[in-house]
Amino acid sequence: PFDSSKSTTGNGDILQSFFFSPKVPTSSGWIWGVGPALSIPTASEDVLGTEKWSVGPTGVALKQHDGWTYGALANYIVSFAGDSNRSRVSSSFVQPFISFTTATLTSFGLNTESSYDFEQNQWTVPINLSVSQILRVGGQPISLQVGYRHYLETPKGGPDNGFRFQLTLLFPK
Repeated sequence: PFDSSKSTTGNGDILQSFFFSPKVPTSSGWIWGVGPALSIPTASEDVLGTEKWSVGPTGVALKQHDGWTYGALANYIVSFAGDSNRSRVSSSFVQPFISFTTATLTSFGLNTESSYDFEQNQWTVPINLSVSQILRVGGQPISLQVGYRHYLETPKGGPDNGFRFQLTLLFPK
């Protein structure tokens, strides 16, 4: 059972989304895609994952112009296999986002990664602020990001705040 007085670190489940999308944006400039989402039970600690295989639909729509990127990503997944002693998975995820990228390739972002657990009737709603920078290290382009997360709604014993550091290797054509 989950003990909110203890701290746990590790890896959670993998959620992989696959998008089928037109090669070019719509006439009004929107980029969109739809497809399946698959949750794979890879958590390193029981409390960090579902121990269930889950699948469902996902979609994304975004627009980019004058340094701005905005849009939303959403999915719904339901479990179909896994540990029978663990709760069923039936959850939705909604991520509206907006960011601005400067001429020096610094980006400022704001989003929420809200999820709703239909089994527990519980929202988790964090607001995320981030700053990232694209740069080259030894000729390799990378993106470094730092971020702050504040939770507006969490399950009992859930976090209040969080921090993120991300390193992304970029492989442009």
